Amino acid sequence: MSFFPRSWGDSSLSSVLAAEDPEEALEAESFKEQGNAYYAKKDYNEAYNYYTKAIDTCPNNASYYGNRAATLMMLGRFREALGDAQQSVRLDDSFVRGHLREGKCHLSLGNAMAASRCFQRVLELDHKNTQAQQELKNASTVLEYEKIAEVDFEKRDFRKVVFCMDRALEFAPACHRFKILKAECLALLGRYPEAQSVASDILRMDSTNADALYVRGLCLYYEDCIEKAVQFFVQALRMAPDHEKACLACRNAKALKAKKEDGNKAFKEGNYKLAYELYTEALGIDPNNIKTNAKLYCNRGTVNSKLRKLEEAIDDCTNAVKLDETYIKAYLRRAQCYMDTEQYEDAVRDYEKVYQTEKTKEHKQLLKNAQMELKKSKRKDYYKILGVDKNASEDEIKKAYRKRALMHHPDRHSGASAEVQKEEEKKFKEVGEAFTILSDPKKKARYDSGQDLEEDGLNMGASGPGNFFFQFG
Repeated sequence: MSFFPRSWGDSSLSSVLAAEDPEEALEAESFKEQGNAYYAKKDYNEAYNYYTKAIDTCPNNASYYGNRAATLMMLGRFREALGDAQQSVRLDDSFVRGHLREGKCHLSLGNAMAASRCFQRVLELDHKNTQAQQELKNASTVLEYEKIAEVDFEKRDFRKVVFCMDRALEFAPACHRFKILKAECLALLGRYPEAQSVASDILRMDSTNADALYVRGLCLYYEDCIEKAVQFFVQALRMAPDHEKACLACRNAKALKAKKEDGNKAFKEGNYKLAYELYTEALGIDPNNIKTNAKLYCNRGTVNSKLRKLEEAIDDCTNAVKLDETYIKAYLRRAQCYMDTEQYEDAVRDYEKVYQTEKTKEHKQLLKNAQMELKKSKRKDYYKILGVDKNASEDEIKKAYRKRALMHHPDRHSGASAEVQKEEEKKFKEVGEAFTILSDPKKKARYDSGQDLEEDGLNMGASGPGNFFFQFG
């Protein structure tokens, strides 16, 4: 839309001269002409000054207010422009450009209903006015986007709300309400820098805007900066004591902070059962707070690992990384639980993820250890074959060998089926193989460290199962 003022709007010089002092009217006209010249040069500040002088000289001229409204619109000062446009049509209800400017200001500020009424008034005065026809369509479009956004916000489809607000802001660039709704949805989508940028732009123009203060607090709250977030929520409530969203967010933030701190205290004191309960309660406060909840899941996972509930600990850490894929501490905690439950492939995967993100010596060693345990897990577990612990003494290994060798000796199963005999013979050989390795300090050391034993050929020699009775009489 072109806001360029007409030379005299819809008023004539003769009507002004009749209503005002002729000398003042001529002086006002001179100011207006100078304002028009600056407007044409796009020097809107000077144009504004001269239109103001014209108004001060002849305050009852509708076109002067219309011209200054056009200038304020070009300066992006739509609220001030709205006041001038409304004054112009109060002075002259048939002032078409005045109604158009009022409608355009309403639309730019996001009041599409009021804008529609203004454009309809223009069409009553000039039913062929193509600009009013187009602007009326624009106002209808904005109203439609508002309705869609309202429904989608209730459905928590925040991406679609952002889309609708972006489209609406093309017609209503000065609407703080649309910007705030967009910023709130960006925050709920985890796009905090974008949300903060929108809120900060509004606060630069209006430092007391409670909605913008609320969104700033919301971003901090979702980034787990809860103390700072509370400060913004409190400030928003000072500006608007009935601000429901700020009130709820402030209450949640304080409750979340208190529960988390109580859980941490209980954990440090070794009261793991209480810590578990407190972290669980904290997780129920606000499901939208992704970062804080990720930390709470990880903390509860640590508690479960202390309680030796390793599968539950793994589940908690999994929930943590679902919420925050960059949460290194949760990957490390889960990897250790995988190690403790001998799920080495999963442990290697987590340690690889950690090392790719943070290439430290410590993470490299953890990955190397997990890879070694994985490699070892794919070999025969000689300790398991003999039924002894990895820290078993030499005597314990010999006793276990004797017991297992007797259990699986072919002579004990001579009357069994061919299939059973074959299986028992296999186990008997494995027992001898296990004893060959674990009874030899060097081979045992190499086996424990994960080194390959193929070069030793597993030559059982005098320690093989065939010499069982030779060894133990």
